Amino acid sequence: MTPREMTRLLARVADGGISVAEAQEKLLCPAFESIGFARIDHHRSLRKGFPEVIFGLGKTSEQIIGILEKMVLRENIILVTRIEPAMAKTVMERFTSAQYHPEARLLCIRKKAPEITGIGTVLIISAGTSDIPVAQEAALTARAMGNRVETLFDVGVAGIHRLFAYQQMILDASVIIVVAGMEGALPSVVGGMVGSPVIAVPTSIGYGTSFGGMTALLGMLNSCASNIAVVNIDNGFGAGYMASAINHVARPKT
Repeated sequence: MTPREMTRLLARVADGGISVAEAQEKLLCPAFESIGFARIDHHRSLRKGFPEVIFGLGKTSEQIIGILEKMVLRENIILVTRIEPAMAKTVMERFTSAQYHPEARLLCIRKKAPEITGIGTVLIISAGTSDIPVAQEAALTARAMGNRVETLFDVGVAGIHRLFAYQQMILDASVIIVVAGMEGALPSVVGGMVGSPVIAVPTSIGYGTSFGGMTALLGMLNSCASNIAVVNIDNGFGAGYMASAINHVARPKT
């Protein structure tokens, strides 16, 4: 249950649309639930506005299914990140409504489409086609969290005119995620174009001296554009989550 859903529930109690006992039943659940190999945080939606996300890497399909069986009883949407196709297939045999996005390695169970609650648009830009899987992870995360999302792929600095052709789209975005490998230059270019926050995501795409994304990471951390923040290498999920948090902060009226 999210804070918005709890507010609606309490309003129904106040209006007489639901009894106190019925509301109490909906609200009463343990803060967390232990199932031996995991302790599931059932109150994360109330604290943070979005349920606990399952990190699939390193878990067995049985462990993921065990966690999902408990979460699906209480949550409208659940994400599993970094889950490989074979494991996702096993999970989907148990949860037939689950959707798997192989490019992003992300599995989603949703009982209903997420309500758009973000203030503006989150724009996700990738420097190259090879960066798209990380960009897609960010896009799917931000959409699941109730944001309008647009994408703009393969507009890196090797052909910078491709980026400038979409200048208005870039200027209109409330939050921008820029995903780039190689030397990681694109976030600095985008950051210099706009006043909105830019979240830079280094990817592990590149030749030997990219050092698995370290070159891009250090380049982004040393950007001269002052409106850039940087997440970890290949962390599309973290970028999408942070973009959503920013996009849900109410702006003061001017």
